[in-house]
Amino acid sequence: MATHSWREGMSSDNIKGLVLALSSSVFIGASFIVKKKGLKKAGASGVRAGSGGYSYLYEPLWWVGMITMIVGEVANFAAYAFAPAILVTPLGALSIIISAVLAHIILREKLHIFGILGCALCVVGSTTIVLHAPQERQIESVTEVWDLATEPAFLFYAALVITAVFVLIFHFIPDYGQTHIMVYIGVCSLVGSLSVMSVKALGIALKLTLSGMNQLIYPQTWAFTLVVITCVLTQMNYLNKALDTFNTAVVSPIYYVMFTSLTILASVIMFKDWDRQSPTQIVTEMCGFVTILSGTFLLHKTKDMAEGSMTLPIRLSKHSEEDGFGPEGIPLRRQESLRPQD
Repeated sequence: MATHSWREGMSSDNIKGLVLALSSSVFIGASFIVKKKGLKKAGASGVRAGSGGYSYLYEPLWWVGMITMIVGEVANFAAYAFAPAILVTPLGALSIIISAVLAHIILREKLHIFGILGCALCVVGSTTIVLHAPQERQIESVTEVWDLATEPAFLFYAALVITAVFVLIFHFIPDYGQTHIMVYIGVCSLVGSLSVMSVKALGIALKLTLSGMNQLIYPQTWAFTLVVITCVLTQMNYLNKALDTFNTAVVSPIYYVMFTSLTILASVIMFKDWDRQSPTQIVTEMCGFVTILSGTFLLHKTKDMAEGSMTLPIRLSKHSEEDGFGPEGIPLRRQESLRPQD
């Protein structure tokens, strides 16, 4: 049965998607470190970004990091055109490992034993998912994707998502956005699940176009493009708000869990990934996913642990890193109510 699962899961398209997803993780993970090096260098000779400065825009190293991140995102975009979201999306956790390892080597940010265990759990979980991932659905036209997106089940899911997003934005964010982390992350994750489905549809259209079957003549291609632009802009806006309001070490793992879970759910509904799998394969994939989640939380929760300490510190200062920036180069909000009095 295991051999059958391997052969069925690792089709040529899945292998292409896997390679692209792994490449994306390497580029994105490395980009955090390069950008941070650029921010530190720029801050040493000008006004730091945390103080409202933009001297990093004149720092070549920061731009190298940005270009590296863009390359990684393009690779991730392409991966969705070849492999199912249930394979591609969880592999995003590997960028956290790359970033942690490079920070340990280059930035001398200590990776403790629990961090190493978290990395190991992410690798084990990712391997489990890769070995049991479903085959990519064979699609010959973007109109087929549109038909899948307009089936009652997915339309119902999309309607629920849009309704929830509007309720969060107009009812909860004004009152609770600055105090409850789940409000901003909820918007990002819900919209993100729709953006990934649209990105996958657009990726399939571009793949077919490059293979000689022009999909740009179909209005569905441009409809998916409009959805991608709208969703990505919304997602970026509220993710930046979350990162600027709350500690990055808390935002990142919670966002990863919610975004990945909702994306897998959306993919299962729209592309019916699990229809082509046995219950054993589905359970194994879920176990792999839970293993990745465990590793991600462990890595984030222990990254600032003092040597030999068994307690997890609460970051009380305005900046969580030596230079004042989280992994994404975004300053963190001071927790005034928790700050000890001088």
